[in-house]
Amino acid sequence: MLLEKHYISVDGFYELVEQPEYADRVLELVEGEIVEMSRPSRKHGLITMRLAVKIAIHVAEHDLGEVPAAETGFVLERHPAGRDTVRGIDIAFISNSRVPDPPESTWYEMGPDLAVEVISPNNKTSDTHLKVMQLLNAGTRLIWLVYPETRTVVAHTADGAVTLREDDTLAGGAVLPGFELRVGDIFPN
Repeated sequence: MLLEKHYISVDGFYELVEQPEYADRVLELVEGEIVEMSRPSRKHGLITMRLAVKIAIHVAEHDLGEVPAAETGFVLERHPAGRDTVRGIDIAFISNSRVPDPPESTWYEMGPDLAVEVISPNNKTSDTHLKVMQLLNAGTRLIWLVYPETRTVVAHTADGAVTLREDDTLAGGAVLPGFELRVGDIFPN
């Protein structure tokens, strides 16, 4: 006899992660299944904070929108069969024209304009690729995958991807107007 597989919805996932026994765990909901993530390393945290500060200062100085960080949840997919997806994003940017009002206590119900992921050694390539596809499908216009081991950034858009090396400039383009940063400045020495 085949048993029917049951998937959890966004609402069920939210109720679950609000329970005290899940307070110290890093979880994502990927196509209806709960995935536990490892805690970020020291290097991951330093790189994430360095880049988040640069982005947040630029956004504040130009009044462009919001910059959530720290694995903030984004509902990227809702499916009638319950195969919903909620992904945590290391750093995100949402333009003023898309910021939900008022701020809710749950998650964003959209893809951000910009998503930044610092890739850890334990990130699976297949899951990273799936996350990029889910973000693009949810309307994210620019994704920066930051690779500490190679000191590179892969910038993804709907048109494709480009790899940026240490001496290249990471630019926000039309998504984050005026933002520019030398890739090498993201990484601690």
